[in-house]
Amino acid sequence: MIETIQWTDKGVVMIDQTRLPNEELYVTCRNYLEVADAIRTMIIRGAPAIGVAAAMGMAIGVAQADAVHLDAQLAVISKELAGTRPTAVNLFWAIDRMNKLYQEVRHLAFEEIRQRMIAEAILVRAEDIEINRSMGRHGAPLVPDGKTVLTHCNAGALATAGYGTALGVIRAAVEAGKNIDVFADETRPFLQGARLTVWELQHDGIPATLITDNMAGHFLRAGQIGCVVVGADRIAANGDVANKIGTYSVAVLAKENGVPFYVAAPISTLDLTLSNGDLIPIEERGAAEVTHVFGVQVAPKNTQVRNPAFDVTPNRYVTAIITERGVARAPFETSLRELAENKA
Repeated sequence: MIETIQWTDKGVVMIDQTRLPNEELYVTCRNYLEVADAIRTMIIRGAPAIGVAAAMGMAIGVAQADAVHLDAQLAVISKELAGTRPTAVNLFWAIDRMNKLYQEVRHLAFEEIRQRMIAEAILVRAEDIEINRSMGRHGAPLVPDGKTVLTHCNAGALATAGYGTALGVIRAAVEAGKNIDVFADETRPFLQGARLTVWELQHDGIPATLITDNMAGHFLRAGQIGCVVVGADRIAANGDVANKIGTYSVAVLAKENGVPFYVAAPISTLDLTLSNGDLIPIEERGAAEVTHVFGVQVAPKNTQVRNPAFDVTPNRYVTAIITERGVARAPFETSLRELAENKA
C-alpha cells in the first residue's frame, strides 16, 4: 500500500506529491508550521489526506507547545492550519475533532494531553484507511464488469491515508474479480490525473489510459465508458458536490450520454450546514499554475488568468454518492442526512 502520510518520532512524514511521478521523495514536517506549508503548497493534497495532515499538525503543535499557555497556543495552531486551503471540509472537520478532544483532556497533566492528542491523530489516519476500504465495498457493485471507468483528478491512496475514495471503489471492483480498465483525465492545470492517478494505477497493475480533459466527451459518447467515479472535497446537504475543477463538465457530459456519475467520499466530507453548493467556498490559486507547465512558460507574459481549483456539480448530475456507511441516492437531502446520523 502507498504510504501517503505517517506519524513518526522524527515528525509527520509524507510523500511529496509535487515530485511525482518522476521522483518518489518523502519529506518530514517537524512542526505544525511545516505541516501547514505542506498542505498549502500541495505537497499533500486530497480532502481526506488534508484532514489527516491537519490532525497530525494539531498533535505535533501541542506536543511542542508551552504547557503553561496551551489554550492560547492551540488557538494559534488551529488558525494557521485552517488558513491553508478553504474548500476541503475534511480540514476543518479534523481541526474541530482535535479541539474537541483537547477540551475533554485539558484538565490532565501535560504529558497525558500530549499522548492523547498524538494517539487521536494516529487514529484519524487508521480510521481513514478503513473508511476507504468500506467505501470500496459499497461502491464495487456499481462498477459494470467489462467496461472502462472514467475518473477525474486523483482520489486514490495519495488523496487519503491509503487505498482511496474513487480509486478505492475501482480497486475494490478489481479485487472482486471484475475486468475493468480506467481512463484518467489529465486534470489541468496541476495534472493530478496524469502525474498521480496513472502512477497509482500502474503501481497496482490496473490498466490505465491517460486522456486530456477535453477528450472525455468523445469517449463518453462512443459508449466505451461504463461509469464515472470521482472524489469530493465538500458535499452540501442537497448533494451538490465540490470537486477538482473540470468535474462539472464531466458530469454534464456523462448525463448527456446516459453514463452513471458516482461520487465516492467519506461522511467527513459532508457539510450539512450548507444547504447547497453555491455556498461552498472555492479556492482560487496562482496564475503560474496556468501560464506555466513544469516551470516552462506556455502563455504570453502579462496574460490575465483565472484559476479556480474546484467547481460545483449540481446534484441533478449525480447518480449516487458512495460513503463508508452506504450509497446515497436522490433525494440527497434525506439520504445523506440518514447516513450522517447512522453511526452503526
